[in-house]
This record gives sequence, structure tokens and C-alpha cells, in this order.
Amino acid sequence: MSDSKKFEHIRHKPPAELTTVRPLIIALSPLRTHANLSTIVRTAGCLGLTEVIATGNAKINPKIARDGADNVNLTSRRTLLPALKKLKSEGYQLVGLEQTTNSVALGEFQFPHKTVLVVGSEREGLNQETLDVLDHVVEIPVWGLPYSYNVATATSICLHTYCAQFPKG
Repeated sequence: MSDSKKFEHIRHKPPAELTTVRPLIIALSPLRTHANLSTIVRTAGCLGLTEVIATGNAKINPKIARDGADNVNLTSRRTLLPALKKLKSEGYQLVGLEQTTNSVALGEFQFPHKTVLVVGSEREGLNQETLDVLDHVVEIPVWGLPYSYNVATATSICLHTYCAQFPKG
């Protein structure tokens, strides 16, 4: 094989198979843009996730979310706290994605298998009432400015890290 044929583009390569459904749920504070929610839903679909809980005016742009819009269940709630408390009572660990005191760098964190990833809004992050119910908080290190990643980008990084720890589901 010549070097020019070493890599050939495969358009729409079939997804890797999971041996079990991923017990990872995304719970979102109200997001300011539908583009961020749509990007998160698209990422969730790519990673084989099935559940996103959103608050606020949660609408998906199907051109951004693509197949994720059809394969990820989006549940809209008025507020996040009751849903988080219910999931916690069902044995989920609540892991916040936020810059806080005592947060753990994402690369050093071992996710519980049954996790709810709780993500704050773009400007305000997670409020104190939500922080008070969390079991863990992770943050993604930043080595330059601005001080934080876009919410969809940060969520995608965090979700991929979880999935890398549980590659088969």
C-alpha cells in the first residue's frame, strides 16, 4: 500500500457498539441559546446517550442536533432541583460541571457509572442551591483566556471523558 492510500476517508462510519445503555443523564440549567442545547443533544447522540433534561425555553434546532434530535429524549422541566433530587433517590450520583472550591480537575476524576452530569447556564453557571445537592464537582482546566469554555464545548469534553472511562456503556 502506498503512503498516498494509507488513510482513506470513510463517510458515515458505523457507530461503535455498546454492550449496555449508558447510565449517564445530562441535566441542564436554562441555556441562553438553542444552538448550545442543540450541540449538546448532537454530542449526546454521538456518544450513545439517551436522556437530556433541560430547563427554561428548551428548543432544539434539528439542523444543529442532526440525528441526536431523533435519538435523544429531551425532557423539559420548569426547574432542575426536583428532578435532581428524584434521580439522586434512584441511585444516581450528581456530578456538577463548574469552577468551584473543592472541584476536581476533569482528568483526575473517576466518574461513578450511574451519573447525572449537571451543567450550569452560560453566564451564571450553577447556583448555590444546585451546588448544595451535588455529590461531586469537576472542572476543566483552562490555560489561557477566556476563563472558561463555551457551555456546549465544556459539556462535550466532559461527556467524552465519561465515555472514555466506560467505553462499552
